[in-house]
Amino acid sequence: MSDGKLVNGLQSRLQDFPEGLLVAALYAATCWAARQVSLDQFFLPAGIRVAALLICRREMWPYLLLGEYAYFAHLRIPLIDRHGLEWVVVSSAYQFPIVALVVFLHRRSASKETGTWLLTVSAAAAVLIGVGTLLIAYALRPTAPSGGFITIAFRNTLGDYIAILTVAPLAMVWTRRHDIDWPSLLSSRCIYAGLSLLVCGVVSILIPHDSPAEKATIQLLMAVPVIALTCLQGWWGAAIGMPLMNIFIRIGTPVTGLPESFDLDSFKVQLLTAVSGSALLAVGSRITHHYHQYTVQAKGRRQAISNARVSHIVGEGDLRNHVASLRSISDGLEVSLSSTVDWLRVRGYHDMASSLLSIATVHSRKFREQTSLVYPTTMEHVGLYLSLQVGGIGEIWEQTERIVQPHLTGDPCRLSLDLQLTAYRALTEAVSLLLEHEHGQLKIRARCGRIGSTHGIVVTVGSVDARHRFSRSTATMAIGRLSGRTQAWGGTVQCRRNRIRMSFGEPPTC
Repeated sequence: MSDGKLVNGLQSRLQDFPEGLLVAALYAATCWAARQVSLDQFFLPAGIRVAALLICRREMWPYLLLGEYAYFAHLRIPLIDRHGLEWVVVSSAYQFPIVALVVFLHRRSASKETGTWLLTVSAAAAVLIGVGTLLIAYALRPTAPSGGFITIAFRNTLGDYIAILTVAPLAMVWTRRHDIDWPSLLSSRCIYAGLSLLVCGVVSILIPHDSPAEKATIQLLMAVPVIALTCLQGWWGAAIGMPLMNIFIRIGTPVTGLPESFDLDSFKVQLLTAVSGSALLAVGSRITHHYHQYTVQAKGRRQAISNARVSHIVGEGDLRNHVASLRSISDGLEVSLSSTVDWLRVRGYHDMASSLLSIATVHSRKFREQTSLVYPTTMEHVGLYLSLQVGGIGEIWEQTERIVQPHLTGDPCRLSLDLQLTAYRALTEAVSLLLEHEHGQLKIRARCGRIGSTHGIVVTVGSVDARHRFSRSTATMAIGRLSGRTQAWGGTVQCRRNRIRMSFGEPPTC
């Protein structure tokens, strides 16, 4: 078994070999090309290194290391005579493993969060490489770098940090491109913010280098559309806008043509953008985190409402089937009683037949009233309003002598039968609750209509006496017993002084 695993592992490594060599060559070429346009305050190979580690799977990391050494070999072998072999070997071998270790330690965080861990990776990689390589240079090179240790370390660290924050977020956007809400990202507001960023960037490039104040002002104004993108899209907006801002600042930075060029005015702007960019990534990450939490909760809420609605619909269907079975039995009994009445009349027992028919009629009517309370079948033919008035519930309310003439407006037949049934159940339950726990006469109001794209109905059950106020226990019971039905249809239940107000809504069927 172990031999089979070994063979499979070797085969997998051999299959990755051509791809790995290609990755190594591309990585070395990219680092070399990026160095040609880099400054010590904006050192792009540091960002390329982190981005490559984020994009490539771990099986490709040894090939990235090979590409790194090839890049350093081309760059530093000519420097052996001037700086010494020890510095060339140690400094070249130090950087990639350290950054790879930093990225590896953050891999678990990368799967849980969106972007705050990237700030830790950038800061750790920039400090370890910027300070570490300088310490190696002081220790192994025959002549120490000129300029002072703290000054050079700060410039190198900031240059690496800005470069990482320029390239690494774009790499994360690429690796998680399937998670991006592209319709939202391509909305008109995001497009306007992006165009504003591009306009400010182009203007900052066109301003002459002998006007540093105007150039710095335009460069700082680029932060405004980046902030807008962050507010609109969270971490994704910051990850796209901030690298573009850094690239425009780099293009507008005057250079001497040497890799170690430095411009103090641009360095001040870059220092501000590094701080603001870090803040935007952190804020954007929290915005995205809370947005994801909100969408998950909203999805769960919609699913719960949908499940409740389906449960109510299924329950009503079961009740309808039970009522149909009971009425089928009742119809059979009525046929049998009718036959018995006819048999009695034929044989001259007219009084007995009349008495039996009268009793059967009364009990049949009461039976239908009771079954209509279980499920109002008349609603399928005449709608909600007439079912309340001609069904069994209407007669029960009339017998209490506490329900005044209801005020019903609109056409309930425009609503779905399921919504009418839910409103019917909630209304009858509210009336029953008030009849049991409150005194005085009650009035029912209902209004069907449409608000925007939503069809619905608003039902109010309240006391006729405007001075009457429901008890707190009644209000608590009303909200507890009626909220499930209203929420299942996107509505609410409110208990205000002397009335209960319920709303139900549904999307248009057309």
